[in-house]
Amino acid sequence: MSRPIAAKITGVAGYVPPKVVTNADLEKIVDTSDEWIRTRTGIRERRYAEAGVGSSDLGVEAARKLLAMKNLVANDIDMMIVATVTPDMLFPATACLIQDKLGAKKAWGFDLSAACSGFAYALTVGAQLVAAGSQEKVLVIGSDVMTSILDFRDRATCVLFGDGAGAVLLERSTSDSEGILDFAHDIDGSGGSNLYMPGGGSLQPASAETVAKRMHYVHQEGQQVFKYAVRRQAELACQMLERNGLTSHDLALVVPHQANLRIIRAMQERLGVDDSKVIVNIDRYGNTTGATIPLGLVDAVEQKRVRKGDLVLIVAVGAGYTAGSILMRWAY
Repeated sequence: MSRPIAAKITGVAGYVPPKVVTNADLEKIVDTSDEWIRTRTGIRERRYAEAGVGSSDLGVEAARKLLAMKNLVANDIDMMIVATVTPDMLFPATACLIQDKLGAKKAWGFDLSAACSGFAYALTVGAQLVAAGSQEKVLVIGSDVMTSILDFRDRATCVLFGDGAGAVLLERSTSDSEGILDFAHDIDGSGGSNLYMPGGGSLQPASAETVAKRMHYVHQEGQQVFKYAVRRQAELACQMLERNGLTSHDLALVVPHQANLRIIRAMQERLGVDDSKVIVNIDRYGNTTGATIPLGLVDAVEQKRVRKGDLVLIVAVGAGYTAGSILMRWAY
């Protein structure tokens, strides 16, 4: 069991590209229908980045908004952790690109790859560094341009994803009763082949053959991923409450990864919480991978669904398989 962490979120901001792609738009290019997508996923529309826009571009926009909200300048930031599976390039890290574009000359940082659990993992790592006293202000950014790796011949997968970014500011907490209280993360690598991109790494480097075989796109065994996510996301949520001596009645809000509305509802039913306590924005954004949770936190703040002192639960499952949950007491 992890120890309490003396770190808290003091600000959150998001950014999505302006281009809206509806299910009706996808009907024109893919053999699918609005009814099929909505009933199976809960998605109505999503945002697409324009060609030539990378994850660093979306991430820096979210970071700039956050700095403006907090009346900070870029050089106030000590470090940044960027959760992404769609880096602008294999190297340098997207964190380096964002640091340069932001002008955060005093900051160091790195990328973290854990797919849809990436933001939760990055938030935990950042919180540990703040709690250790080595960093005062840490930007945790989730940013993905998933449309850059979608195969629009795969109608079951290409309709699921959108592009977006979100960022939070972590600072040291002055009280053990606020901020991040507990976390739990795990991986199950045996499920890795159910959701992956086979081409482009050291095992299958880019070649005419890998391109011809469409290996540089997302490959997914949808039913296997769905079954695992339904079970594991609900388990993690319940376990986090149990080990902290809490019940669902103590929670003010649950912010789950937005992969599929049916997965969210299954977790919600297992927890026994009503719609008012669960953030759902998959209908507007689709699955933005590393950005879903921070975009959910943005909605929570803007819709006034979270207040200082509220207990908030974050939970996510992603490719790998990766999974994680974080319990926090909202600090502002």
